[in-house]
Amino acid sequence: MDSATCLAIAGSRGFACRALSFDYGQRHVRELQAARAVAGYLGAVEHKIVKIDLRTLGGSALTDAIDVPKDRSVDISGSTIPITYVPARNTIFLSYALAWAEVVGAWDIFIGANAVDYSGYPDCRPEYIAAFERMANLAIKAAVERAGRSRSTRP
Repeated sequence: MDSATCLAIAGSRGFACRALSFDYGQRHVRELQAARAVAGYLGAVEHKIVKIDLRTLGGSALTDAIDVPKDRSVDISGSTIPITYVPARNTIFLSYALAWAEVVGAWDIFIGANAVDYSGYPDCRPEYIAAFERMANLAIKAAVERAGRSRSTRP
């Protein structure tokens, strides 16, 4: 599922969507232009573009002086992590989304990562998304306060 499909599904389920995109030093800024247009078209309440320079860390053909493979075929068996994998990118993105969700009082975060054909990226796997969700439910003020209230009402 891509980000546009994810936004469309969330909107169709009645969520007042806020879209978050990242200028992380990737080679193609046209994806940010497209994200802004799609967010507007699909009725996002707000769209933010956050600038993070992942080029300072490197390690990927998308953020470092490494050639992007011309052969776009991908080993999806999981045995090889492609050179286009940006280390911890989704963890970084989801952390920003979690912070913004906390600021605006949102309880739901949708991510357009493809969990079925995930291109070998470790942070697109269903196990990763589930682990992040568990962590997120421990990491925010509202969840801790909610847990405290439910403990204090027990006999």
